[in-house]
Amino acid sequence: MKKQLSQICFISLFSLSTLAQNFERKPIIDESKKVGSATKSEEFTIQCVGETNTKSTDLKWLAILTNKCVARKPKSNDDILIEQIKKEKTLLKQNNTQNKNSSESGASTVAPVIGTNFLGNINNGMSPMDNSIAISNNGWIVTVANTTIEFDDINGNNTYYNDIPTFFNDVNISNTCDPVVVYDSGSDRFIFFAQECAGNSANSFLLICFSKTNNPNDGWWKYKLSGNPLNNSTWFDYPKLAVSNNELYITGNLFTNAGVFNQAILYQIQKSNGYSGGSINYQYWSNISGSPATLLPTSYGQGGNYGPGCYLVSTNPGGASNINFYDLTDDMTAANEQLNYYSVSTTAYSPAGDASQQGSSCLLDNGDCRALSGFYLNGTIHFVFHSDIGSGWNGINYNRLNVTSQTNQSSTFGSVGNFDYCYPSVASYANNATENSVMIGFGRSSANIFPEIRVVNCDNGMNWSNSTLVKSSSSYASYSSSTKERWGDYTGMTRKHNSSNPSVWMNGMYATTANKWNTWVAEIHDNEVGIKEKSKTNSDIKVYPNPIVETFNIEFSLDNNTELNIEVVDITGKIIKVLYNGKGIHGLNNFSFNKSNLSAGTYFLVIKNNSNTIKNEKIIINN
Repeated sequence: MKKQLSQICFISLFSLSTLAQNFERKPIIDESKKVGSATKSEEFTIQCVGETNTKSTDLKWLAILTNKCVARKPKSNDDILIEQIKKEKTLLKQNNTQNKNSSESGASTVAPVIGTNFLGNINNGMSPMDNSIAISNNGWIVTVANTTIEFDDINGNNTYYNDIPTFFNDVNISNTCDPVVVYDSGSDRFIFFAQECAGNSANSFLLICFSKTNNPNDGWWKYKLSGNPLNNSTWFDYPKLAVSNNELYITGNLFTNAGVFNQAILYQIQKSNGYSGGSINYQYWSNISGSPATLLPTSYGQGGNYGPGCYLVSTNPGGASNINFYDLTDDMTAANEQLNYYSVSTTAYSPAGDASQQGSSCLLDNGDCRALSGFYLNGTIHFVFHSDIGSGWNGINYNRLNVTSQTNQSSTFGSVGNFDYCYPSVASYANNATENSVMIGFGRSSANIFPEIRVVNCDNGMNWSNSTLVKSSSSYASYSSSTKERWGDYTGMTRKHNSSNPSVWMNGMYATTANKWNTWVAEIHDNEVGIKEKSKTNSDIKVYPNPIVETFNIEFSLDNNTELNIEVVDITGKIIKVLYNGKGIHGLNNFSFNKSNLSAGTYFLVIKNNSNTIKNEKIIINN
């Protein structure tokens, strides 16, 4: 029997059947190799809880809701052992001075080149940013990070920027985290996910939004699912998303209220009605064989989708010599669908030590070996994570798992003795479905550099290129006085599907002069020369009235989105008041302030981009 939730939304006349879609049917898997399965729930129905409409007026210095804390990291049942392994390997790295000669030696003929690139979601007091990105066929970009969402066109012109609780607009939701966005190229729509970060079962919710059109500015339909589906006092975390021809898949880990890992879970959701604001049906899978800790569902790697059902993989966070491979055999309408588990042998992998960063004794937490990013294409699951590539150093571990033969080919990339490479994400960079070339974005750091964002190609023959710098940091990252800083849970990379040549987009974390993370968005290809970073100068500034008696207005234009700091300084250069520290947007920016407790006299209004002053305007305060 289906369970009904109240509050019915208007169902639009939009029909997914009118969209041209490219489908690939999943190969049939030999079930004789199956070593386990899972428990399927009853079917549920949930109704739309409203719609959210985005307006460009939100860009006029809207106050962004911030959570001034470091995002918590719940514990798995193997965390104590993993931390001990990492501690030993960190010491191994620090004490080993004999391997400082390893370097990248690329053989791939594809050299990643940075195209259009610009500032993405800015810091809001949380670490890590947990950034994710999606781009539509017609060039709209949606980027998310803890805890903001923004829309940009393909040139980096910003049309919407807001905090996620305001975007979702639910009075019962105030503390969101772990946002994920995907583009469903078969349906030409976006899907956005975030979760209520309550850390307890009573307030654990999955927030899902389906875009009304392929333009994110046209509004979204909203849905809200329980993050405690088993009613066993657990809550949801570590989300992963994928789509197939007809369904949306959301995976995550359940934790007890004491923060102890319980089990992984998979939500199987019919997606079509979500794009029209109708009621959606879903079910979930629990008691999943193989005891996975973070299941990675995989979408189709190029334009369109595949199905029915979905392929998933999972790696052991503490290391192993096998991959957990899962076949969700059919859509939930089939009635006899199963979630089958297979164990696939691979080259042994294990966690490495935490990473150093220049200018600080604070280490960067490299997490563990769980699968982070992947896609399915032409019988192969491509996926990545990071692992020890020698002497305790982190490197990229890239895998191609053949679903019919159930064999796995893996290759690692890094620089033992020089750098740690962590938190990779992967996207197809092939001209057609039979090629295997990929782009992989990642973070890199060492005691000799600040954390930076880079990208590398692995070609059809599994040859690596040299990596390319996407964005460097201007400082180390540090949110507290602790000896370890969060570096990430995941990062974002996506393919633009209707490009005449392969093109992928990525966003990653870099550190600012304030020792905080920001994100950077970049287009990656191989057919242009040089980096085209968007200009960040402004044309003019207007302050009125000036002299100032009570309130005053500041108005100016920017050529593009940028980090912005606005200060009032006295004639000696001493900072008297910080008016704003956040994001400036392309086009007209304006806001108003009260003179507050500023004494009468002459001051200067200083507008900075990072550490560079881009405008300095004299103001006079009258009594």
